[in-house]
Amino acid sequence: MLYMNNSHPTRLNPTVLAGISGLVLASAINTAEAETIQESLETDHLTLSIERIADGFEHPWAVAFLPDGRYLVSERSGQLKLVDPESGEAHTLEGIPEVSTRGQGGLLDVVLHPDFEGGNGGGDNDWIYFTWSKPDGNNSRSALSRVKWQNDRLGEVEHLFEQDRASGPGRHYGSRLAWLPDGTLLMSIGDRGSEPPRAQASDDHAGSTLRLTATGGVPDDNPFVGDDTTLDEIYSMGNRNIQGMTVLSNGEAWASEHGPRTGDELNHIEAGNNYGWPTVSQGNDYATNEPIGEDSLPGMEDPVYLFEGRFAPAGLAEVTSEAFGEWQGSLLAGGLGSEKLLRLRLDEGRVAEEELILQGEVGRIRDVRQGPDGAIYLLTDDPQGGLYRLAPTDQ
Repeated sequence: MLYMNNSHPTRLNPTVLAGISGLVLASAINTAEAETIQESLETDHLTLSIERIADGFEHPWAVAFLPDGRYLVSERSGQLKLVDPESGEAHTLEGIPEVSTRGQGGLLDVVLHPDFEGGNGGGDNDWIYFTWSKPDGNNSRSALSRVKWQNDRLGEVEHLFEQDRASGPGRHYGSRLAWLPDGTLLMSIGDRGSEPPRAQASDDHAGSTLRLTATGGVPDDNPFVGDDTTLDEIYSMGNRNIQGMTVLSNGEAWASEHGPRTGDELNHIEAGNNYGWPTVSQGNDYATNEPIGEDSLPGMEDPVYLFEGRFAPAGLAEVTSEAFGEWQGSLLAGGLGSEKLLRLRLDEGRVAEEELILQGEVGRIRDVRQGPDGAIYLLTDDPQGGLYRLAPTDQ
């Protein structure tokens, strides 16, 4: 079935970036029939199956699940795909603003409003939030926008936030999103690569996590509100490049963060904390392999856990599904270059157990999510990336 383009002209006001748009069939995506990759994967506590339920995505970055069973997949090239796993149809949703696609830039994370309903009428909270690298001449910025979901189409796009200064494109946008229990939104921004000390500059959004309201404003109780030396949006600083972030069922925010050569970290993100980069680091310089910074300093948070070797973390999720038994409460951390999926069991703020679940079976893992059906979903970063489903074999 081909949906014809029915787009309207862009409405040029300060908060709107794109108009109501139609859908275009994206025939490159294959979802007609799930393919079993591995029928029986043995782990310490479970036997899992791995299915590829869709492929053909161009460097996918994030997946979000609609209430009706369909899902959204963002592609770094700037496309937002709507995928129906039952019919096998996949469409590009038009209306996403033009993104800077240099290097690591593009269309990045995507999450739904916590009270998203998804009815055809377009409810008050039917917003899709997305992060992207916004072009600015020869430079770019990490940015946050949201778009209204209306009758299977994108409505108005509202621009909510952009980092305070543009810089050379291509590196360290960070850009994970996670909702806190109070309805505020965490957003990570990387140090942008070329100037690591920006992560220690309190008047610079680079190298930080931000806490924003659902409309992009500053919550009154942010840790640095009233401090004239620090930007009000900043929630934590000294973060090199967070590409995995989740809020646990107990309300705690956790993040997996790219270090330099080795030195990849798992951190418990708390208001007002400084996580050290680049003054404190467990990693080495890429060119010289010499250590960067100190191992630890007063006033700066040590990582809860250091990933072994060059893990390259991206994607982080808590397992809450009863179907996973002993895994409940554990974190699942994806790896890009390592092609690993790790299970990390937390106990009183520390990692008490670690288990290697995957290493190379699906490829470079960009995103990790628990779906509404209780299964674990993985997105792989590849020119023809796929969406994979992990579930216990007795489910």
